[in-house]
Parts: sequence; structure tokens; C-alpha cells
Amino acid sequence: MNIKLQQLNHFVMVVEEGGFRAASNRANRSQAALSASIKELEKRLGHPLFETGNKSTLTPFGKICLPKIMLFLNAYGSLVNDLRTAAAGQQGRVRIASVPSVAGKLIPSVLEAFCEKYPNVEVSLIDDNAPVVEARLLAGEVDLAIGNSSNIADDAIDFTPLIRDPIGVVCSRENPIAAHPQGVKWQALLKQPFIKNGTSTLLDPTPARVLSERALYSIDNLTSLFSVLELGIGITTLPKLAFPTNNNRLIWIPLTDPPLKRQIGIFKLADKSISPQAQIFLDLCIQYLNSTEEYD
Repeated sequence: MNIKLQQLNHFVMVVEEGGFRAASNRANRSQAALSASIKELEKRLGHPLFETGNKSTLTPFGKICLPKIMLFLNAYGSLVNDLRTAAAGQQGRVRIASVPSVAGKLIPSVLEAFCEKYPNVEVSLIDDNAPVVEARLLAGEVDLAIGNSSNIADDAIDFTPLIRDPIGVVCSRENPIAAHPQGVKWQALLKQPFIKNGTSTLLDPTPARVLSERALYSIDNLTSLFSVLELGIGITTLPKLAFPTNNNRLIWIPLTDPPLKRQIGIFKLADKSISPQAQIFLDLCIQYLNSTEEYD
């Protein structure tokens, strides 16, 4: 039964307008064309919808059809509206995985702008270390991932660079190194107990890798790492974004030799389109992070 949507709309118009003449004006069709559309619908259904002698009066079959057709048209209208809304990024879900430093310092500002414009979109944010963030993206668990470009290990991933995050030394304010807030060379750290962490791999391509190779301690959890550093047990290196600016007991000092920066950006799967909602979030990230003056 090949019933056209237009035929159903014409039937409802005739009922609502109380006749074919008024309905034809509403439909912007000739009365003959509207009548032909209704006749074709009746032919498809196998029964007349309007009484023969009174074209504005429904037959018993027509009375049965009317609420069902109206229910269908309302559902169809809601479907079209939902699809258009989703295409405009107004509904749906965005799943993001990010390294903790970016998730804690930069993403909240992007989320605020996103949620203000798209309050009906569900947002799921997962923070984890860089390898896990990449793995979640490859497994299809998230739409976008934000992290360090040095962790890209698969051609299936597209990377959009955003900011460069400088690497520095973190130590207690009582440590002698704290007397050089403008910068410190890695050689000056050799006599200090070094605490290796998840970002210490950033030192690997440089002579400063000897610091992590000689590390006495290894702590990946940042909360635990800061607690140990506050006790003055040792020092470590961290990207600037990973350092809590409200910590009064520790200090972050730029590493000047070698001067290191990690490239932060957004990952997405190269061979898969992302949803309109995810694209909007990606565009907001690019817009916001590229305008962050603290990083180049």
C-alpha cells in the first residue's frame, strides 16, 4: 500500500478546513488536484473517506482513519523536528576523553560555553592518562580525545594541534632550586632525588632523560605526587597545565635547558565522521584553546 505523505496531509486539511475549497487554498493546490489526491488515497485504502453526497462529512471508515492518521502525522512531525535539531547539534551526546591537566584547567571553560548554547546535549567527560585516552578513541568509546601529540601511534587518528604546554620543574618552595623562578637547567637537578611520573617520558628525546633513568621514586597519581613533593622528598618535571596554580607549598619553574614543550591537541578517528554535536564541541575547543594567550 503505497500511501504518500502528501495524501494524508490533504485528507487532514479537508477535515480541519471543513471542505475541499478551503483546504485547497491552504494547500496552495487547485480544488481538482486536491480532490484527485483524496481519491487516490481512498483507492489505496480501499474505502471512501468522505460521504458521496457531502464531501465534508466523514464516512464511518473516515472517522476511524482520522485519529490514526493525525497521530502518525504528529509523530512524523516530531521525528523531522528531532532530526533537524540533532543535525543542528541541539540534541544528542558528546563523549570526550582528555588528559587530566587539560580536563581540569581548559575544558571547563569550553564546557561552559557549549552547555550554554546547547543545554539539551548530554556531555560525558573522561580524564585519564594519554595512552588510555588514545585507546578509548580507537575503541570507539569516545567521539573526541584531547592529549599530547607524542602519543599518536596509529594512522587511523587525525590530530589537530592547539597549544604548546611548557615543561618545568616542580619542587617545594623550601628547595634551593626555588630561588631560580625564571628557569633552571636539567644539570642543576642531578643532585636532587627525582620522582618519575607519567609525563616523564617527555624527557626521553633529550639528555634530561637521565633524570628519570636515575629516579628513586615513581608516582603516577598527581594527588599523591604533590603530597610527596610537599614533604620535600624530591623534585619532578611536569607540564605547566598539570601544575595546580593554587598550591602555595610548591613552585613550578621553567626548564630552560633543554627548553621542552608538549603539543596539546584534539584527536578524532580519521576514517569516521563525527556527530554534529561533537563537531561543534571540537570547533569550540579550537576557538577557545587557540585564543588562550598563556600558551603558544
